[in-house]
Amino acid sequence: MTEQWLFINTKKQNPYFNMALDEALLNWVSEGKMQPVIRFYGWNPRTLSIGYFQKLEKEIDIEKVKANDIGLVRRTTGGRGVLHDKELTYSVVVPESHPDMPQAVTEAYRVISNGLLEGFKELGFDAEFAIPRTEEQKAKLRDPRSSVCFDAPSWYELVVEGRKVAGSAQTRQKGVILQHGSILQDIDTNELFDLFIYKNPRMREKMQNAFSDKAVAINDLSDRHVTIKEMEEAFHKGFEKGLGIELVPYELTNEQLEEVYQIADKYMSDEWTYRR
Repeated sequence: MTEQWLFINTKKQNPYFNMALDEALLNWVSEGKMQPVIRFYGWNPRTLSIGYFQKLEKEIDIEKVKANDIGLVRRTTGGRGVLHDKELTYSVVVPESHPDMPQAVTEAYRVISNGLLEGFKELGFDAEFAIPRTEEQKAKLRDPRSSVCFDAPSWYELVVEGRKVAGSAQTRQKGVILQHGSILQDIDTNELFDLFIYKNPRMREKMQNAFSDKAVAINDLSDRHVTIKEMEEAFHKGFEKGLGIELVPYELTNEQLEEVYQIADKYMSDEWTYRR
C-alpha cells in the first residue's frame, strides 16, 4: 500500500508566516503529532530570504530592500540570499528515522529532490541532477564566493540544459529533516543583484553575468508561459511519483495557526534578523 503524506498549500503568505509554519511543521513532526508533510507556498510581499549564517549588513543592501518594498527574513536553513517573487516554494518535512531517508545529508537531498526531478519532467523539461565530479568542482562548492543562492548548483541540485532550475536548503533538527526551496517561474536578475553589496561595479557585473549563465527560470526555458497553477499540479504529481507516496490534503486547525502566529513573532524581530 502506498504511504500517505500530508499536503498543505498555503498560497501566498507573508515571510514571517512562511518561515514560522516551516518551523511549526518541523516541531509537530518531531513530536509525532503529524506524519511527513509537503507544503507549497508563495510570498506576499516578495521577499529576500537570507541564510542562517549570512552576515546581513555586510552582504545585503538593506536600504535597497526597504526602498523596493521587499520583505526581509532570515531562514533556519543555511545557504545564500534568495529573492522570492515569481516562484513556487516547497517544503518537505520528514523524520530522519524514515526508512526511505538516508543518513547522509547529500543522499537525503537526492531522495527528496527526486520529487522535483519528476515535477520538471511533468512540465516537459529534461532535468537532471548536478553532481560535481572533479576536485575543482567540489572545492568550488565548499567555497561559495557569491551571496546569491542560485549562483552555482550544489550537490544533487537540479539543472536543465546545464543551468540550475531549483535552489534548495536543508536543516536537521529534533530528529527531523526540513528541506525547502524555490522553483523559479520568472526572474529579474537586475532586481536581484541590486540587493547585494559588492566591492566594485565590475565585481557585480562579473557575478551577474556568471549567474545568468548558471541559473534559469522555467519561463526562460519554455516556449509557452507556464503558470503557478500548472507548476503546482506538476510538482504535486512529481513528489508523489518521485517519493512513491500519496499526498493527502490537510487543513491547519485554528489551534495550529495560533501556534504559527506565535512563532512568527521571532521571525519578525530584529534580534533574529540581525543576529549576524
